Order: sequence, then structure tokens, then C-alpha cells
Amino acid sequence: MTKIKEKFEQKLLVEGKDDQHVIWALCQQFGVKESFDVIDCEGFNNLFEQIPQRLKQSGIKTLGIIVDADTDINARWQSIKNSVSLYGFIVSDRLPPEGLIFENAEGIKIGVWVMPNNETNGMLEDFIAFLVPEKDQLLPIADNVLNDIEKQKLEKYLPVHQSKARIHTWLAWQDEPGSPLGQSITKRYLSTDNHSCSLLIDWLKRLFAA
Repeated sequence: MTKIKEKFEQKLLVEGKDDQHVIWALCQQFGVKESFDVIDCEGFNNLFEQIPQRLKQSGIKTLGIIVDADTDINARWQSIKNSVSLYGFIVSDRLPPEGLIFENAEGIKIGVWVMPNNETNGMLEDFIAFLVPEKDQLLPIADNVLNDIEKQKLEKYLPVHQSKARIHTWLAWQDEPGSPLGQSITKRYLSTDNHSCSLLIDWLKRLFAA
């Protein structure tokens, strides 16, 4: 776990260090006010266990949750919905593309964003793929490479991790090969003009507004 000194009464739980650094990079680029801690939970199971712990934490005002949809966005959303419903939150069945924000009677606010875009199965790397510049010529080549090795059954990665192989193959062909996801935003290999990126930034600003 990437340990940070927690400073705020607003927390954002994420699944891993890549998510943590992507959020930090996006917040820096878009000038999102530093008013919340970004907590690397080292996986969904640990994040899920932290939800009730954080809601019981003294002084907590806002709890943001960013998780991967993986192969079943509905199941992932239902698990989070069932968890927070135990603490007096009335939660919509629908997960809108702009992300969810809701409060309980005590004024504690929760926000949920399911990667990549609250609508489709996938993960952080699928969100990052949205940010590949529109006229980029390398990503289609990376797709062809992955298709070729999969046809020959040479791949070592699981099908659920194909998007990881895809984006990291693409990153291996940039000026500084193999940059982490957060640095790929800082180095401007990726474009943050994408609509899904705008929705995520807007969700963060609304959720953690003073």
C-alpha cells in the first residue's frame, strides 16, 4: 500500500497505486483543489472492507469510491450499493455516466465511479485508452500485435487483462518506454480532452466541493 499522511476529512478510495497516481496527475492538470486524501487500498477486496470502516471514522465528511467494473459492472455496482445502504444511504439503482453522489441523513456524502465510464465492463486501463490521442497511429498496431499473438495462443495474460496488455504495449512505444499511467498523463502522451475524462473531473469537483 502506498502510505500517505492523511490530512483531510474527505477520502477517495481507489484499488491501486496506478489509480492513485492517475487521480493525482489529473487533479494537478485540471487544478482540482487538494481537499481529499487518495487512498491506495491494494485491491477491490481491501477497498470493499474499508467502506464501513471509513463510514464509522470520526469526522468523516465525504467518501469517494473508484473501482473497476472488470467483467460485470452490474455485480460490482450492486456490491457497493448493498454495502453503503446499511448506513442509511438511499441509492439509485441506476449508475449514471456522470457518476453518483448521494448523502445520508447525517450529511455524510458518498460518491461512486466505476471504471472505465460507469457504463461498460473494463478497468482503469480502458479509461486510459480513451485518452490516447484521436489521430494516434500506434494503438491500432498494438491491437494487431495482440490479435496475432492471441490467434496463435501465445499470450500469457488472462482475457480480463487484455486492456492492460494493450495500453502498456502502447506505452512501451512512447518517448520514454514503459512510463507508469500517471506519468503518461503528466508527460502529455495522453490527451485529457476526452468526454469521459471531463465527466470524471467534474464528478471529483462536485464530490469534494468545499
